[in-house]
Amino acid sequence: MNIPPVVAAVDGSDDSLRALEWALDAARRRRAPLRVVHVRQYAAWAQPDILVAGPPDGDDDPVLDQVRIHLEGRTAGTAVEYVGLDGVPGAVLPELGSTAELLVLGSRGRGGFASLLLGSNGLAAARDAECPVVVVPRPGREVHGEAPAEPGPRVVVGLHVDSPDEATLAFAFPEAALRDARLQVVAAYPWPARTWMAPGELDPPAIDQAAVESETRALAEGFLAPHRTRHPEVRADPYADPYADPYADPYADPYVAPGDAAGHLVAASKDAELIVVGRHRRRLLAPARMMGSVTQAVLLHAASPVAVVPPSPPEE
Repeated sequence: MNIPPVVAAVDGSDDSLRALEWALDAARRRRAPLRVVHVRQYAAWAQPDILVAGPPDGDDDPVLDQVRIHLEGRTAGTAVEYVGLDGVPGAVLPELGSTAELLVLGSRGRGGFASLLLGSNGLAAARDAECPVVVVPRPGREVHGEAPAEPGPRVVVGLHVDSPDEATLAFAFPEAALRDARLQVVAAYPWPARTWMAPGELDPPAIDQAAVESETRALAEGFLAPHRTRHPEVRADPYADPYADPYADPYADPYVAPGDAAGHLVAASKDAELIVVGRHRRRLLAPARMMGSVTQAVLLHAASPVAVVPPSPPEE
């Protein structure tokens, strides 16, 4: 069985070299080949819609030469391919996902503004690629309101119980197994709940937070159950809001937390191996690929690498 490659997008920047390191480790864990790709944007201005493959061994590409030197003597047991392409990175990179196991890139490359937390190429790839996309941030991102976590490797996954997608959990559980890591599940519900009234309407009945929390927990447990069965070796830890009760055990039930899902995921990202979030499904009135506000916020602010998982194909 041929395993698709883990693709690392490089451009010579320190950000892309950090992504390359992450991709090499991911390829080793999966026993997959590593494909190192440099998209030469300078050759694309005359014909922006044409994708031209460079020499298969990356000759005459100084960026790939730099990567070869960087990886020299460190790829034993992993097949490595070097590919140079000409085109617009924001268009070419997502296309690489059609034949990849993973697409890995840094949060920013050489282009763009230094103040941006996430470059346009990373945003385009995370939004449009057909495979999961891992964005590796720069070190030193500060995370405020960090959630407590016991020592040891940890993968964090966001679970949206109102519109869950199996692809996100189907990626997170095996990833935790590959890393011999605990899986920390974050299922947040909006609180305080907002109710809207037309002029003259009676006040609606008060919403019981305990009931909302209980329902969210029940839904989360139902979605997790089949994945627990398939991956009994993965310890799926609950996540509790550390600010709701200062004396609460952060590893006991519930799996749910009130408030902003993005805030909880970012808080949980400190010292995590990976944050796993889903990408929005296409909708009838919005057929274009898109990312939700939670996924974008996590990409911008998480302290750990973030995997954006495309939704499962719609059933016939």
